[in-house]
Amino acid sequence: MQTSISLSLDTRRKRKDNTFPLIMRISHFQKTTSIATGQYLEEIHWNQSKKQVRNSYKGTESVKFLNNLLLSEVAKAQETINRLHYKGELDFLSIKQLKTKIVGKSKYESFFEYGLETAKDLRAAKRFGTARSYEGLIGILKVFNKQKDLKFNELNLDFLKRFERFHLSKTGNTQNGVASYMRTIKAIYNRGIKDDIIEREYYPFLKYQIRINPTEKRAIKVEYIKNILELDLPKEHPLFNYRNYFILSYMTMGMSYIDMVFLRKKDIVDDRIKFQRRKTSKIYDIKITDHMKVILKFYISKKKPNDFILPVLKRDTLELQYRDAQWGLKRYNKGLKEIANLCGIEERLTSYVSRHSFATHALFKNIPLAAISAMLGHTKLSTTQIYLKSLPSNVLDGYQEELNSI
Repeated sequence: MQTSISLSLDTRRKRKDNTFPLIMRISHFQKTTSIATGQYLEEIHWNQSKKQVRNSYKGTESVKFLNNLLLSEVAKAQETINRLHYKGELDFLSIKQLKTKIVGKSKYESFFEYGLETAKDLRAAKRFGTARSYEGLIGILKVFNKQKDLKFNELNLDFLKRFERFHLSKTGNTQNGVASYMRTIKAIYNRGIKDDIIEREYYPFLKYQIRINPTEKRAIKVEYIKNILELDLPKEHPLFNYRNYFILSYMTMGMSYIDMVFLRKKDIVDDRIKFQRRKTSKIYDIKITDHMKVILKFYISKKKPNDFILPVLKRDTLELQYRDAQWGLKRYNKGLKEIANLCGIEERLTSYVSRHSFATHALFKNIPLAAISAMLGHTKLSTTQIYLKSLPSNVLDGYQEELNSI
């Protein structure tokens, strides 16, 4: 192995108080770099031959403890080097890449710190929804862990089971709620594996299965869609926009609320809506039908090309626009409850219902599953199948009658 690491006093960088930084010096294929330890010593207090702080040093309560701490940091770095060597990866890393592996390993032993730092990176990448999800999870886990730090190696099968019991013990919490948290834990842990923070062999989800309960049917009858469409609401009515959003979503192949509110006038080109879905980055090119024209004409009149079509996003920065969208979604879902009452719809009406209804009605029209999946923008057919797994009883009754008529 042409790689080594050791403690050294960097005498090239003298400070005003006559101390020098104590570093871990890495040598890798005849190139060197260093990692700071955060310790600074005068040269007389460093024993270079023994690679340790001398007992004469008075800057700590216990020199022995400090030396043990420093040796522990070197041992962790050496463990990373050994692991990379045994995996056959070490010889193919530059010294900069090797330093990143070592620093990353020691910097993020804490699952909490790593999760929050990852959330910062997501915000920088303008993925605010996922960032909020990570931050929210860390907050819940801190409460469960009584504000104590959580190391990656402590997040094991036993921890997951205890967290599940803790969550379900709280009134109003559901199995699907804990499943959502577990998926977020899994996503952060997978990132940690990819970043060499933790070994895959410690992966707790090899034995823990995320369980969910079947959700209520979200699709509604075509007749109810027509009732919503024909609902007589003047433009001054507080439910006018919410009715339009629901119908527009249904007619644009189940476009999600977040994609609708970020549509701009310039996205309408030659009687088509052309945009990139925010969740999957899939490019959409949707034909504008006559019903859609009526709704869109109301909103795009007198607007500039870069203006948002729907009156939801009011602020300038992307992060604040996502907050506008969040508040708008809450008001939208509240409005849909009132629309359901006006239309005699007993099912729970939410922003998701338009999307699920489109998918179910497309299936009724014998549109192939692969085509429905493409319309919804799913990357996997299995995701589309989840949308369609709970068909209404009357549809199943019809299939049964067909089979019994032989």
